[in-house]
Amino acid sequence: MENSKMKKNKIRQLSLFLIIFGVHWFACSASHSQVKRGTEALLISKEHLKDKIKGGWAGQTIGVTFGWPTEFQYLGTYIQDDQRIPWHDDYVNEAMTAFPGLYDDVYVDLTFVEVFEKSGIDAPLEVFADAFASKEYQLWHANQAGRYNLQNGVPADRAGHWLHNPHADDIDFQIEADFAGLMSPGMPGAATGVADKIGRLVNSGDGLYGGVYVANLYALAFVHDNIPFIVKDALQAIPAQSNFYKCISDVIRWHGQYPTDWKQTWFELQKKWATEVGCPSGVFHPLNIDAKLNAAYVVMGLLYGGGDFTQTIEIATRVGQDSDCNPATAFGVLGVVKGYSQIPAYWLAPLQRAEHRKFSYTNLSLAEVYEVGYQHALASVAFHGGDTTGNTVKMPEMAVKAVEFEENFAGHFPVELKPLGTVFSDNYVFEVDGIGFVVRGYAAKKSADAPDHVLRAGLYIDGKEVEQADFPTDPIKSRADLFWRYQLAKGNHQVEIKVLNPHPAYEFRTVDCLVYRDEPNRGMRVMK
Repeated sequence: MENSKMKKNKIRQLSLFLIIFGVHWFACSASHSQVKRGTEALLISKEHLKDKIKGGWAGQTIGVTFGWPTEFQYLGTYIQDDQRIPWHDDYVNEAMTAFPGLYDDVYVDLTFVEVFEKSGIDAPLEVFADAFASKEYQLWHANQAGRYNLQNGVPADRAGHWLHNPHADDIDFQIEADFAGLMSPGMPGAATGVADKIGRLVNSGDGLYGGVYVANLYALAFVHDNIPFIVKDALQAIPAQSNFYKCISDVIRWHGQYPTDWKQTWFELQKKWATEVGCPSGVFHPLNIDAKLNAAYVVMGLLYGGGDFTQTIEIATRVGQDSDCNPATAFGVLGVVKGYSQIPAYWLAPLQRAEHRKFSYTNLSLAEVYEVGYQHALASVAFHGGDTTGNTVKMPEMAVKAVEFEENFAGHFPVELKPLGTVFSDNYVFEVDGIGFVVRGYAAKKSADAPDHVLRAGLYIDGKEVEQADFPTDPIKSRADLFWRYQLAKGNHQVEIKVLNPHPAYEFRTVDCLVYRDEPNRGMRVMK
């Protein structure tokens, strides 16, 4: 009987210990996240809010620097484990000096940050459009197409639409949406509002969803430290019927199936989602700058990284394709979760040596961005009904807000890439059998000392003029592609590009023509 009582006492003592340990563990966890939930608001000290904002901006910059030598060098393959990716004590300074254009992830973000600084939290889209259109920095793909559209009269909310922008599903706004989440701490709905508005300057459909998703990852990272929860909850901002949603959902599911094998998930991802439809540089090519595929790589880095900075940045880089932008996003989100103060010295010390340097095409250094970003977060919290007085910030409770469904290139299937390689100065005629096409090419000077001139050309389909456009040779003002047209009647069409103001010192140089039909090619031809 005595032994029975002693056993019961031991059980009670053990139960009490577990309860006390559980309470202590929960308190430590709450302390680690530095966020407390009140009855109507989320609470965070200003000190820890700033630490997280610094962690996001620092993490983004570290990530893009680490991926510098690998960007688009690994197409349809991943970087092997035994291949070392460079990093040293002064690597950030080296990168900022050698290749300023590497930091398009950051300097395009800062274009929009500067607008908020000058025009306030509720600045209209047209102000962002004017700022973006006037910037003379290097851009590519959807960014370049969107900027050209804005410079040539396309309305701001249509500059990224797929009918105006063949790169609408590309990664561009996804790599620039960090600011939207960093200024919306614990407020995913606010992050969605910012991203859904500004992202339309360069993207639509899945391309826009990439930016909305990233903004939500950052916003949620301020108030949650459970990476799988953040990744899954942010997906509520994306329409479930979209391919973007389905792709990221697959990665989450595959991570559950193969929790220790990111390479198996990589293979599954390639098999199902690596086909490019929109970007004329990526269709029928190993290059893939599609937003959803590269967002999937970000999610892989976060999930398989397990909250470890080094594992996260390594995996997000080693999966390939846009392997500077993807680790920038993953490391930035983790930087918010953990805070600047928790970034290991191995990664942080090289950054700190460059924090005083102005980013290219901006008036801001990273040290200044920390403070500006912090002030914008406080302003956004106040704007949305929170309280920033005192030493504690009360963030209003705000649910993840889904954007409306839209699908780029619906019913359009790439079936042929016709090589062109034609040079012409007056007009060029060719045939297209399909419902859409994109002609890649550019205007060029015949000699470096040619006088200033901007070629203007018209696009004619079946004898009818459908568009006129200017073609500057300045890469800052150039058109991303020569001409395109979608939603044509099914069948054969005569396409003519006619130069309207020819100049003896200028010419057009075509590359190829991507053709779309209303149904895909029916599988591989098998030789017998």
